[in-house]
Amino acid sequence: METKNINPITTAFINDKSPVMDLMNDDLVSSGIYVIFRSDSVMDGNNQLSALKSPPNICIIDLDFSDKGIMKQLRELRSQYPTLKLIAHSDMDDEKIIRELAELGFSKYVLIGNDMKKAIDGVINDSLQS
Repeated sequence: METKNINPITTAFINDKSPVMDLMNDDLVSSGIYVIFRSDSVMDGNNQLSALKSPPNICIIDLDFSDKGIMKQLRELRSQYPTLKLIAHSDMDDEKIIRELAELGFSKYVLIGNDMKKAIDGVINDSLQS
């Protein structure tokens, strides 16, 4: 008899309308991950988070991390949701940006083309062991 996960992994996406994210969303949903919402901006994502009874396990963010305005918004998001697990998704392999995101408390930085499901599982397993 097959058992179902009583508490499925929940995610939210904050991204700037990328077709890659559409495919990733479909792949994650088909693998049993529940996507609570998708938003186009940090501000909209923050509004959607505030409307939830409980936040998702993970928020995947795919924005222009080199934009100082985005980084400021992410700092504000982090201050409002200090325990929310954040995964950055990008096509930029910039050490300075990766370091800045790590200082903001991002759990992972995943380059486009890498396995997001594996990254999510790693973040969830790390938080369960903590």
